[in-house]
Amino acid sequence: MPKENEFVSWLCEQLSPMGTVKGRAMFGGWGIYCDGLCFAIVDDEVFYLKTDQETVARFEAAGSSPFVYTMKDGKQMSMSYWRIPDEALEDRVDLIEWSRTGLGAALRAQAVKKPKASKTPRKPTKA
Repeated sequence: MPKENEFVSWLCEQLSPMGTVKGRAMFGGWGIYCDGLCFAIVDDEVFYLKTDQETVARFEAAGSSPFVYTMKDGKQMSMSYWRIPDEALEDRVDLIEWSRTGLGAALRAQAVKKPKASKTPRKPTKA
């Protein structure tokens, strides 16, 4: 896995007005993070944004498709990441607008996650 990817670097530069945008290699592809929150992925030079119930219809209307991968048993699985329309990659304003949609979905998903349990046991309190 290369440590650098020109397309990922270009995306991070283009999306810099959104915050601190970085790419991290993961599972043979890349996770794209804004201020530490993963809101997109890149696989085979294709940019996918996180979606949810509020945003998936917009991607469907644009003729987009979800990220699909094949499991070891051959079963196809899709994720809540959808391909950005190709024309959005050609205009920085559109790219940022679509990417904010993905970031919004990631923020909403983060807000509903349960806090992780502490790894250190709590000491009993005296009554």
